[in-house]
Amino acid sequence: MGDATPSSQRIEPGSVNHKPVVWPASISNESVDVADIATKTIAAFNQALAEANYDALVDLFDEDSFWRDHVAVSWDLRTLHGRDKIRTFLEKQCHLTDVQVDSSSDFRRPQLANFAPAGESKGIIFYTTITTKYGAGRGLVRMVEKGSGFKIWAFFTTLEELRGHEEPRGPRRPNGVEHGGKPGRKNWLDRRKEAIEFRDSEPAVLIIGAGQGGLTAHARLKMLGVPTLVIDRNDSIGDNWRKRYHQLVLHDPVWYDHMPYLPFPDFWPVFTPKDKLADWFDGYAKSLELNIWLSSELQSATWDDSTKQWTVTIERTRPDGQKETRTLHPKQVVQATGASGKKHFPIIPGMEKFEGSLLCHSSDFPGAPVGDSKQVVVIGACNSSHDICQDYHEKGHSVTMVQRSSTCVISSEACLKINLGAIYEEGSPPVEDADMITWSLPAPMMKALQMDLCKLQRNLDADLLAGLQAAGFAVDYGPDEGGLFCKYLQRGGGYYIDVGMSRLITEGAVKVKQGVEISEILPRGVRFADGTEIPADQIVFATGYENMRTQARHILGDAVADRIHDVWGWDEEGEMRGIWRDSGHPGFWFHGGNLAMCRYYSRVLALQIVARLEGWN
Repeated sequence: MGDATPSSQRIEPGSVNHKPVVWPASISNESVDVADIATKTIAAFNQALAEANYDALVDLFDEDSFWRDHVAVSWDLRTLHGRDKIRTFLEKQCHLTDVQVDSSSDFRRPQLANFAPAGESKGIIFYTTITTKYGAGRGLVRMVEKGSGFKIWAFFTTLEELRGHEEPRGPRRPNGVEHGGKPGRKNWLDRRKEAIEFRDSEPAVLIIGAGQGGLTAHARLKMLGVPTLVIDRNDSIGDNWRKRYHQLVLHDPVWYDHMPYLPFPDFWPVFTPKDKLADWFDGYAKSLELNIWLSSELQSATWDDSTKQWTVTIERTRPDGQKETRTLHPKQVVQATGASGKKHFPIIPGMEKFEGSLLCHSSDFPGAPVGDSKQVVVIGACNSSHDICQDYHEKGHSVTMVQRSSTCVISSEACLKINLGAIYEEGSPPVEDADMITWSLPAPMMKALQMDLCKLQRNLDADLLAGLQAAGFAVDYGPDEGGLFCKYLQRGGGYYIDVGMSRLITEGAVKVKQGVEISEILPRGVRFADGTEIPADQIVFATGYENMRTQARHILGDAVADRIHDVWGWDEEGEMRGIWRDSGHPGFWFHGGNLAMCRYYSRVLALQIVARLEGWN
């Protein structure tokens, strides 16, 4: 769940802390004909839908049911809890026209399945295909036993295809060539150069940032036929990973990290090194023919409410080395500069007097030096801090980690075996099906699931966690003990997936200073609020990043940032605030997250953008 996510992100207040569901009782008779139950339920559903008889439709649902929708029923991300809210939702705006049981594979067809990880709750689950006024998509249904029959407990719908914007795949693929009869015709390279430059045309969408967010969003928009341009200040695609600290490797496994359209090959390592990922990004952009301007920065951006378009000024260095300033007028702008904002680099008294050889933020960390042993202080206690401390220790330096608040820790083994489990692993279902299982869960169900998984993780990691606590390292188990994933969604950081550093802490090889704020940076050390001091030749602040809104303010200015909603954390319905959906400012979107989130939500985002461009939303 982590990639190598920044140490922490400052989430703005107001995120709703949803109460987890109580798992329903298991069905009483496991020999029931689940296919017949699913077929009859969906037939009744379609009849009520065709007649706009929403009373009959919601009667198919349990009283404590959920409908989660991602731009299929409406052009938004919604989760409705209870029959009354579902009925109101459908009556107000319903794009859905038909639902069918999907039996195209053994995994998708109706079956009995565990809802809770320990198997104490079992019901019926099946995939669906859906049709809407605007296109087609998929869904997933969970049913529970109620009295002598079955009711829908959770209903999920997500749009995947827009009519008139079908992806040019399979039988729709282009010819790619014009054979004869047209003297002076352009070859593929001529057309690519022309498309990238936008000399005689305008991009409908401008994306800021060429990391996993920018690349996946552009890939989805390209497949939908939307002229798109990505700008990035780096000199090469993948530099957002390539320039990070030397030992960085993704903490999530390859099965979880696949990108749209081009999954990682089956010989790819389980954990991807940063430079290997950077090279993959470069090849991905070239293979999908994405339009990217490197060495480019946005100088100004102004939105016109009357024309509903932006005027943006971009300074760039062209591939031939020439510098130029371009003015463009996109209809939509996507900020994909990372899951957080600018680096959080606190100003502490005495920093200007530090005489050591390095004082920097983790994003600028060049790697631990080889040679004379240094006294090192790393401030922060999440993924980046752990990796940096481990790098220093392995090169013979004396390291102290400063942990101000607690950290959610899970071993890599527990993450693979329990957190991702049978959904994302070798031989697991296709990633599109796994994503449906993951993202179909309403927040209260997801939270209950993560709380149960956290208990299993804690049992597996019992010795590890006890050793950390004995060494003075404070651990937590996420919001409401919902573990790493809940903490990621609510805070954007605050966790560590252990790949070896925890042992160094428990053995005392890396020291920990816990629960005390820094009062002053000394010429050769750090002084704490309790009066203690630690010598330091080098200091690294692994203190995370600000909220995404701060980066929007920095890039686009106050006029834009002041209209943007809060970002990250759950809203009242259990959807993420401000990201992958309406940001609050017209024509402006946030996109980001780990590779898995970018894979799934890039499509959700792209479909909404097309709806805006077409005037459907």
